[in-house]
Amino acid sequence: MLGGELEPCGTEPVTGFYRDGCCRTGSEDVGSHTICAVVTAEFLDHQRRIGNDLVTPVPQYRFPGLVPGDRWCVTAANWLRAHLDGAACFVVLASTHERALEVVPLAALKVHAVDVPPSPSGIEG
Repeated sequence: MLGGELEPCGTEPVTGFYRDGCCRTGSEDVGSHTICAVVTAEFLDHQRRIGNDLVTPVPQYRFPGLVPGDRWCVTAANWLRAHLDGAACFVVLASTHERALEVVPLAALKVHAVDVPPSPSGIEG
């Protein structure tokens, strides 16, 4: 998205359509799991209301269920819907695939952009 190499989104839990930690996409990724989101309780509640339960684990898809603060590759369309409904969560632009721009305007992503260190030890207090 930012013109460089796509940075990993999350490994605890391991995210990405291909479960490789990155928001890479391909022809088999019909949902376009291209936005690296730092999920919030409000976002998770919104997703559940629209029929996208991101909280309940689904082991057969290697999906552990999310809690606020998790970094996860979400679909561009569902993130945009949350944005339009006032429930968007934060976005890590360096870890968001440029194909997200086919669905979501860059301005909307920038409003929610946050620079998140890869681990809590990177946060200075």
